[in-house]
Amino acid sequence: MARPRGLDDAAILRATAEVMGRLGPTGLTLAAVAREVGLVPGTLIQRFGSKAGLLAALAEQSAREADALPQRVRRSPGSALTALSALSALAGEWAAPLDTPERFANHLAFLCTDLTDPQLYPHALTVHRAQRRAIETLLTEAVATGELHAGTDVAALAGSVQAVVTGAGVTWALERTGTLAERIRHELDTALSPHRPSHRDAATRTPEES
Repeated sequence: MARPRGLDDAAILRATAEVMGRLGPTGLTLAAVAREVGLVPGTLIQRFGSKAGLLAALAEQSAREADALPQRVRRSPGSALTALSALSALAGEWAAPLDTPERFANHLAFLCTDLTDPQLYPHALTVHRAQRRAIETLLTEAVATGELHAGTDVAALAGSVQAVVTGAGVTWALERTGTLAERIRHELDTALSPHRPSHRDAATRTPEES
């Protein structure tokens, strides 16, 4: 079936994420998304089939974006980021749409729905795994460049980092101090600190180890 010309799918999916954060599970309807982008609901049905199809498409795009994030944050204007600063920037990108506790709560409510819906759960798991890969990519690079100790168990640390980022959101939404991005950066620094070489370690490293 030919798709109507006009707004591309990416723009519609960005609008879906915006409506999701603003209105939560009960307010996210095809009609609400259609109003957000200036289309009629029938156009969304033609493109995505149903609300479930729209959410599945959003999850698939989120997974693709998570895979691409390590390189995208490095191409941000300004400088060549170190691996760990790129990881911090990546976490900041994830936090950007969740700029209020209410928006965080609405996205969390959708995650709870994903965990119990057999059609949506596989997509949520795909996003989760893509985010883990992005974290592992940057941690592996950090080990290679000496930002983290040689021999660091990158797979285990990536799991801890992902848990820290997720948990930081809940803590921030409860305590409501600072921004979510600031809280994530603080918790991320705390989690990574034991794995960073100290200045003393660097000073005693032999030329062969450098």
